[in-house]
Amino acid sequence: MDLLGSLSADSAQQGPEQAECSRKGCRLQAQWQVKWNNPKIHTPERRKIWLACAEHREWLENFLKQRLFWRSTEPLETGTASVDGEFRG
Repeated sequence: MDLLGSLSADSAQQGPEQAECSRKGCRLQAQWQVKWNNPKIHTPERRKIWLACAEHREWLENFLKQRLFWRSTEPLETGTASVDGEFRG
């Protein structure tokens, strides 16, 4: 029996209705996209994205800057919450 085939649409896990901050334990609405990459494993043009609320933006940027991973921070615009599907949660 196919486990995926046995799941109904109602039982499928849904994501949050709003984009949430990527800081561990934070469920506040995200306002920023903190873009980064690890140059040891990502091509220079590749950007991973963490979402940040106003409270955790600086913390996430500093975490990435200490590791030389931070690339830019941009406002989160409506409809961009699923960009690249690469969010830390």
